[in-house]
Amino acid sequence: MSSNIVRAEILSTGFVQGVGFRYFVYKNAQLLNLKGFTENLFTGEVLTVAEGEKKQIDELIKLLKVGPRNAYVKNTNVIWADAKNEFNTFEIKY
Repeated sequence: MSSNIVRAEILSTGFVQGVGFRYFVYKNAQLLNLKGFTENLFTGEVLTVAEGEKKQIDELIKLLKVGPRNAYVKNTNVIWADAKNEFNTFEIKY
């Protein structure tokens, strides 16, 4: 594994639930070869935890700042950390 593997906890706020946001995250994370998950929070936000190459996570963050067609992303907050290597795939949590 490359030493450039990192973890990002990404909190997306705005109109991000009920608009296909988690599937949008899932689809793009798969394309970028990232591992982790995305889930709706009871606060109306979407939490995404992704591990992989920093360059790939940066690309995902760019996409999440826009979101899918019917979403309105007000803010994207990112917390960087060391990868924990706890994921085998990327999934949507329900």
